[in-house]
Amino acid sequence: MAGHSQFKNIMHRKGRQDAVRSKLFGKLAREITVSAKLGLPDPDMNPRLRAAILAARAENMPKDNIERAIKKAQGGDGENYDEVRYEGYGPGGIAVIVEALTDNRNRTASDVRSVFSKNGGNLAETGAVSFMFDHVGLVEFAPEVADAETMFEAALDAGADDVVSSEGGHEIYVSQDRLGEVAKALETKFGEPRKAALVWKPQTTLPLQDLEGERLLRLIESLEDHDDVQHVYANFEVSDALVAKMSA
Repeated sequence: MAGHSQFKNIMHRKGRQDAVRSKLFGKLAREITVSAKLGLPDPDMNPRLRAAILAARAENMPKDNIERAIKKAQGGDGENYDEVRYEGYGPGGIAVIVEALTDNRNRTASDVRSVFSKNGGNLAETGAVSFMFDHVGLVEFAPEVADAETMFEAALDAGADDVVSSEGGHEIYVSQDRLGEVAKALETKFGEPRKAALVWKPQTTLPLQDLEGERLLRLIESLEDHDDVQHVYANFEVSDALVAKMSA
């Protein structure tokens, strides 16, 4: 495993304390509200809203919270959030993409810049590193829904471009315009996926020694801890030993 998937598994193994879960629910609710505002409030007619609800369910967010976030969008009141992407470099020259939803661009930009600088990285101009990633659709299933061969064949039949299966689950990559179609076809066969969304997939990954790897993971953790940050992507690989250490 490499990059964001590897880090995501570290965070999941750590478990979530109440304060962390509360912050996560706030971010998920923000994405649901923004998605519902940008399109119809019906997830069957709004792929982005459906993806946001799937992400919320995967984290066991209560149904009432999800419905409240949708109603907030329909009410027309409340905050207006801008979608912002930041790009920069972490320790070891690793490329980092940060996606945020903010009601104050200046505050968030300043905060993100500060997090980079405090953790051995630096913020760059938009477009500085995104060319090293592909912006693609990702459909993700739990490992127990199928074996690797079954998932691979079903995904290719549905029109997927690539499948990566590991002990953490199955990741099916697809072009942006086919995400909804492929997700629906696989859902018919395997049930509801735990994720179906657009992501930044690194074209190649760079291996890091444990010292730099730990510094990079601290940077990503600090970024993800920020209230406005929704997603962080990076093109790195670290050792299994560091994964075990960070999971403790």
